[in-house]
Amino acid sequence: METNIGLYSYALATFAYVVLAIMLYLSRRGGNFGWMVIVATVISIIWAGVISWGTTTDYPPVTTIRISEWLRNGAWLYMLLTALNPRETALGPSRNMTLVFLSGMTLSLLILLLPNTQLYAPISGYVNWWTVAYFTCTGIALCGLVAVEQVYQNASESERWANKFLCLGLGGLFMYDFLMYADAMLFNEINSSLWQARGLVNSLAVPFIAIAAARNPVWRLDIHVSRKVVFHTATLLGAGIYLLAMAGAGYLIRYQGGTWGGVMQIFFLAFAIVMLLTLLFSGQLRAKVRVWVAKHFFSYRYDYREEWLNFTNDLSSSGDDVPQRITRALAGMMDSGAALLWARQRNGSFALMERWNISKNDIPPPEALAPITAWCARTQWVIDIDEYRREPQLYEDLVIPDAILNIPRAWLLLPLLQGDQVVGLLLMTRSPLHDTMNWEDRDLLRTAGQQAASHLAQHIADQALVEARQFEAFNRLSAYVVHDLKNILAQQSLIVTNARKHKHKPEFVDDVIMTVENSVNRMTKLMTQMRDGMRGSHSDTVELPQILEQIVARRAGVQPTPDLTLPENSVQVIADADQLATVFLHLIQNAQDATEPSGTVSVALTRDDNSAIVTITDTGCGMSEEFIRERLFKPFDSTKGLTGMGIGAFESREYIRSLGGEIHVKSAPDEGSTFTIMVPLGGTKDTHDSNNEQGAT
Repeated sequence: METNIGLYSYALATFAYVVLAIMLYLSRRGGNFGWMVIVATVISIIWAGVISWGTTTDYPPVTTIRISEWLRNGAWLYMLLTALNPRETALGPSRNMTLVFLSGMTLSLLILLLPNTQLYAPISGYVNWWTVAYFTCTGIALCGLVAVEQVYQNASESERWANKFLCLGLGGLFMYDFLMYADAMLFNEINSSLWQARGLVNSLAVPFIAIAAARNPVWRLDIHVSRKVVFHTATLLGAGIYLLAMAGAGYLIRYQGGTWGGVMQIFFLAFAIVMLLTLLFSGQLRAKVRVWVAKHFFSYRYDYREEWLNFTNDLSSSGDDVPQRITRALAGMMDSGAALLWARQRNGSFALMERWNISKNDIPPPEALAPITAWCARTQWVIDIDEYRREPQLYEDLVIPDAILNIPRAWLLLPLLQGDQVVGLLLMTRSPLHDTMNWEDRDLLRTAGQQAASHLAQHIADQALVEARQFEAFNRLSAYVVHDLKNILAQQSLIVTNARKHKHKPEFVDDVIMTVENSVNRMTKLMTQMRDGMRGSHSDTVELPQILEQIVARRAGVQPTPDLTLPENSVQVIADADQLATVFLHLIQNAQDATEPSGTVSVALTRDDNSAIVTITDTGCGMSEEFIRERLFKPFDSTKGLTGMGIGAFESREYIRSLGGEIHVKSAPDEGSTFTIMVPLGGTKDTHDSNNEQGAT
């Protein structure tokens, strides 16, 4: 006796849908959408039950099967259309969408029931009803695939997590129907194996729908349809054409392949589906299709509302710091995968704020940005480096240094403008999706750059405000320190006053008086500096070699002993000798603290035409790029615990900058560190006094 495979297949589907319906009913949380899922599941029970019963009779109820299948497809389609409506849970699909849906489903029902009417007899000799019926069923399945794809693509990230299994389950059902009826169109009959296996495929879809129910118990989908519909519809249309072509090729393989024809056809179709899914999930291919659709179907390349909303969301998102959000938001607009962001500092120079997917060795020095930022401030242009290479005459008077041109795949230089001032500069690498730049790209980048400039300027201002508040607290602390020092000073002064009474021990008394007087002088100077809030306010010509010799000699008793290299000629700068000595003392001491006694610390003094250059190199533990950028020069952030206040490096850099100089740091973990201190040579005393006053302010 031949086994009735169809009976068991559809009976299993009936049982699976019954279990799903019971589970959905018992776990319902309210909402129209949840009830629609339950109704669609109940209709699927009826559909599977009717077909299962039909397999046991000699004359299957064909009309009943057609109607039940039509109801089953209509129920799932209506549920998906409900999900696509922005007001879904309250009103269902919009009125226009409902009219289109009802019209299409009514027409399809008339086509399916046409042989049961008197209208079919006159045209039966001219129209093959089975071909029309299979074509109609294929169209319904394709509509279902489009609806599933739209539900998934127009959902937010969090909603996709909750509903992707619903889309997988229903997508599998409609995909299988599409393949079965497309095959039937080719051969003018339904493949019996595909028809019998259909119940099993429906059973496999039930767990996916159940998982979706568990993840989204209230079944509330906040989905909207945007202009992406064109893109995704084009994608599904292309996929449908591809599958039809593959089905035709499979037919040829089957009938030309002899004994292996059927096996080779199944293998070929499976391979074609895998390739299709691979292409559909390719981010680069989807991006290229999106660009093609925008170019050929719309007047403008961008959906500016969507671009601006996404850009604003990226800038305001939490988790990453502001420079990182700015970098990725702007680069994402152009589909660039790597970028560098520099920000303007208080002294007018530019410092690297963010490095994204670009090698550390490819980062140009900050000095290379000077001609670019000056040119951008004057023209407010977005610089296309590819265009600059081809037609440099378009960028009159602009000279881009080789350090930037040599960055692999360097493409765009976007100035972040706030008014007429460049507060930041973004370099993006070439995107594989943008062959050329047009006016839309430039306008979008320029506008987004202005918005990003405001965020970057606000970020820098916030950092300065935090530092100011920290120093405000430090100044309050200093008032207490001054009070204590005044008490100590009074005691020491009293000792000096009463010292005359102890003339019987002249040597001892003289030593005490000398020590006390020295303490009084030092504390008086310290009190004056703290009260005035200024250090190093007095500038004079200073012999830099002498200061370095004194500092190195002072630190010679600590291992590793610093090694000093000096030039033969005199090197003079204009600064406050005590404050400048404090800077070098702090940096050399830090180098010794970071280095094992067996290591080395070297100090070298050189000069160029404009600056004295002091290089302090150690073989210590080194620092990471993140530590240098975020913590090294941050006030009140110390790695020495309670013994450090965390202002030494910050104060050193600020004082060097007040002289018109700069401190550069090059370091890596376990590879040591190199501090390069550059101080201007010569100049007039008045000029440097003015710099000091500005730095103190």
